[in-house]
Amino acid sequence: MDLIVARPEGLYCTAGDFYIDPWRPVGHAVITHAHSDHARVGHDHYLAHTDSEGTLRTRLGEITLQTMRYGETLHRSGVKISLYPAGHVLGSAQVRVEHRGEVWVASGDYKTEADGTCTPFEPVPCDTFITESTFGLPIYRWPTQQALFAEINAWWQRNADEGRASVLFCYAFGKAQRILHGVDAGIGPLVVHGAVEPLNAVYRAAGVALPPTLRVTDSGVTPAMLKRALVLAPPSAQGTPWMRRFGNYSDAFASGWMQLRGMRRRRGVDRGFVMSDHADWPGLQSAIAGTGAGRIMVTHGSVAVLVRWLSESGLQAEGFKTEYGDEDVADRAATEPLPEPAATAEGDAGTV
Repeated sequence: MDLIVARPEGLYCTAGDFYIDPWRPVGHAVITHAHSDHARVGHDHYLAHTDSEGTLRTRLGEITLQTMRYGETLHRSGVKISLYPAGHVLGSAQVRVEHRGEVWVASGDYKTEADGTCTPFEPVPCDTFITESTFGLPIYRWPTQQALFAEINAWWQRNADEGRASVLFCYAFGKAQRILHGVDAGIGPLVVHGAVEPLNAVYRAAGVALPPTLRVTDSGVTPAMLKRALVLAPPSAQGTPWMRRFGNYSDAFASGWMQLRGMRRRRGVDRGFVMSDHADWPGLQSAIAGTGAGRIMVTHGSVAVLVRWLSESGLQAEGFKTEYGDEDVADRAATEPLPEPAATAEGDAGTV
């Protein structure tokens, strides 16, 4: 019997009697990260990385949550469980499961290029690797961090010189913090939507360096300041009355989907920046190769394409049907304003 199988509730570890990112209520759930399609309400017991505690507790309410750090190990019914960095968002983790000498790794969502806002992805040797494939097509190839922020800074600087606010739509959990960490804060003020600032607090509490940010309602924020500002807002703010205060602004959207021709027009924005918290095609290839796994299970995204490519490369590959979403769906919870997280507390390392 496989160590991890697909059940109606989610990915199930048969020997350990627990689920990984289940989408229906279960007794014991190991959570890879706090995006809404991977972390859902209703489980009796949650296990996640320490840095996910703030977002999990505020999004899910009163939950029984145990946390652990990368590389720590706990046991459940003879199964060894440990978490390793996924490089997706703050606290994101790959779940390593070992039983009787067999090792499986469930990656959750991941990206392979370090961005300075979360622990970088780490390949974990295993026999079977469960990988996402959100952007599992050869057309998806992300620019480097340096090239990406050179583009964003140039766009912002040009707008500031012309006296226009630069409104950049991005998901509040993950992308907004990457942008704040990477842009040149000397160009002008950094203004954020109400859905973004509480998550900035989560990142700052975890030790991530972010420049000072303002909300439009803060005292001292003037129309003249807004004309030079970079404004970060979730996609849900587009077309709402909240946008009127920026006058004649230029807008843009940050997403991996901006790689597709015509997507900028469909989003109705002036600019598109290719930016994703998921691995691109070369990233998927390097991550899979780095595990040394001979068997690959592929979930959500371009499953058939990646399975075919892996099979033609001599690996045993098949798809896992899941209810995980694409980048848009996964970050839907980012539009929800979150209060500051409770203080981090280590859980008992004897259960899951």
